[in-house]
Amino acid sequence: MDHSTEIREFLRTRRARITPEEAGLTPHPGARRVPGLRREEVAQLAGVSVDYYVRLERGRTHGVSRTVLEAVARALRLDDAERSHLFDLAQPTAARPRRKRPLSPQRVHPTLYQALNAISSPAMVLGRRMDVLATNHLGTALYTDFQARPHAERNFLRYLFLDEDARTLYGDHWDKAAAETVATLHLYAGSHPDDPQLIELLGELSLHDEAFRRMWADHDVLAHATGTKHFHHPLVGDLALNYVTLNVAGAPDQSLVILTPEPASPSAEALSILASWTGTPASSQAPAEDSRDLAG
Repeated sequence: MDHSTEIREFLRTRRARITPEEAGLTPHPGARRVPGLRREEVAQLAGVSVDYYVRLERGRTHGVSRTVLEAVARALRLDDAERSHLFDLAQPTAARPRRKRPLSPQRVHPTLYQALNAISSPAMVLGRRMDVLATNHLGTALYTDFQARPHAERNFLRYLFLDEDARTLYGDHWDKAAAETVATLHLYAGSHPDDPQLIELLGELSLHDEAFRRMWADHDVLAHATGTKHFHHPLVGDLALNYVTLNVAGAPDQSLVILTPEPASPSAEALSILASWTGTPASSQAPAEDSRDLAG
């Protein structure tokens, strides 16, 4: 990814969301060529010169202080995830540690597998780029059998955008789910700009799916922590499942995602039926070592 383009488009899309009136400014008379705030208005709100802000938006971040970035974040009303993303993007390329070797393979610890299989709701372990490292039995029953796919295809974004079954599963809620997932990937991309497999993933999805290209161009970012996902499962119908994303201690870039229904709800009943119909085979124990590793 081009560093200058990323920070330019991120800041441009953030200021496009805010009108002068919302920012407490009196708009200049005459037609506005851009939606939202102009560069000079962001500079005014942040208390910096127009030239300084323009250099920042063009990706010339060398020497930009934390105080200035905080001021810009306040001016653009960035949330915590967006603020973190801005700081990642503003880190000069020269200051980033150069990666001397490829990222090490991602491994799920056997104890985490045991915990995963003990969870009575759909659950999965996600790694870098939202690679699907492991699912429990109900996770497989809800989504798909990721373990049966080639390693390169065990990725949640590839599933979401390139598998028609995913669009059927999410139904009318696919657009929202897809946009949130792309925003989560954008947050990862800001902190891992030199990940070659990320570049490969972006190229593949951009080539094959117009919706992905459009959502990526929105430059939204999201820390996927909690929320509700809606599904229309081919076996049990509609499901509304609350999710929580937990970082895995001692395993950088891994997270445990658990989906649960509201107690005594139709979704809880439907999930119970799905579990009874699909059963829990003995093979739900941790797979062989080679199937637990994803390169990078």
